[in-house]
Amino acid sequence: MGLLWNKSVEKLNPAQPLISGDGTREETSVEPVYSYQQCYDQLEVVNRGVNMIVDDVAQIKCNVGPKLDSVTPLVSGMRAIQLTRLLNKEPNPFQDINSFRRSLVLDFVIDGNIFIYWDGAHMYHLPATRMKVVGDKNTYVSHYEFDGQQKFKYNEVIHIKDNSYQTVYRGASRLKPALRTMKILLSMREFQDNFFKNGAVPGLALQTDERLNSRHKNVLLNEWSQRYNPKTGGRRPVILDGGLKISPISEVNLKDLDFQNGIAANERIVLEALGIPPILMDGGNNANIRPNHRIYYLETIMPIVEKMNSVFERFFGFEVYEDITYIYALKPELADEASYFTSLVNGGVISANEAREALGRKPMTGHDDLRIPANIAGSASDPSTGGRPPEDPNA
Repeated sequence: MGLLWNKSVEKLNPAQPLISGDGTREETSVEPVYSYQQCYDQLEVVNRGVNMIVDDVAQIKCNVGPKLDSVTPLVSGMRAIQLTRLLNKEPNPFQDINSFRRSLVLDFVIDGNIFIYWDGAHMYHLPATRMKVVGDKNTYVSHYEFDGQQKFKYNEVIHIKDNSYQTVYRGASRLKPALRTMKILLSMREFQDNFFKNGAVPGLALQTDERLNSRHKNVLLNEWSQRYNPKTGGRRPVILDGGLKISPISEVNLKDLDFQNGIAANERIVLEALGIPPILMDGGNNANIRPNHRIYYLETIMPIVEKMNSVFERFFGFEVYEDITYIYALKPELADEASYFTSLVNGGVISANEAREALGRKPMTGHDDLRIPANIAGSASDPSTGGRPPEDPNA
């Protein structure tokens, strides 16, 4: 007869020592040559796309449900009202909840990880790029380190990681698949800057019938550079004498240096890597904006929110789920929503106050009972009454 499972029996993962390198594995944020922070600071499409995700995730509040009996929390003694305040109002005495959540989500998108220090009463953001995860050969994580100096116990840090194929300890940046594209965009910008900075005019050569000495060449080149510098206009005519001629050696012109088509195509790749439909950036009166906006929330924003809530559930031991009452991209059209709740209330499925709560409105006194629908055959509460009135026998 097999052994019955109980909480006192621990079955450890036999592969954990290999995963953790016998407890010596240390996972840190790896910065590429073109760092993601540099792309975020210098490329408009990266900055706008990342900020769009950060702001949209940060505005979604959390609902705290009952305690989860099936979860062993890392924190004991937590109350639902206290957790609600931490997740929706006051994470710590020094920050508002929106700026706190924005700093968390910014780390999640750029680095792929969120680290939060829990001191027993409040939560504090720990910059992900400076955090190190040290594996344990028996369990999972031995401890965390900040800047190689400050150590945190495994139950003092809330770690939220994005998807990663390379390691189980850290998530990968959402910008990583677009790194090559971002390098191209930065190179295009750098080429344009250097072109105008150096005052170059491509595609022209000066020819003379006689050989010039070096002094005359330098004087001529300096005069040409000054008069045809793009920073000073570059269109002033010159008089060529002494047999000088101009002949084109290249078809490159200033219009070709705009790279507009290439930049637009690469920007779409960056947006798609972030999970943002490019049509949302185009704007305009387009009938496809609303369905794409809904897809953006369902496939990009909500999975990030659910990853965060899942870790909070495991750490604190309470059910945590998103509150999408005021997320209009996920709400149906007002006419459809009104018809939907009206039919539920009039059909006796939900009460009027339940419908008001779903719409984000306060309940009203006397509207907690279900409405019992009536029909032409009689009362639905008592079918023996109602119907056709009795006839007067004296009539």
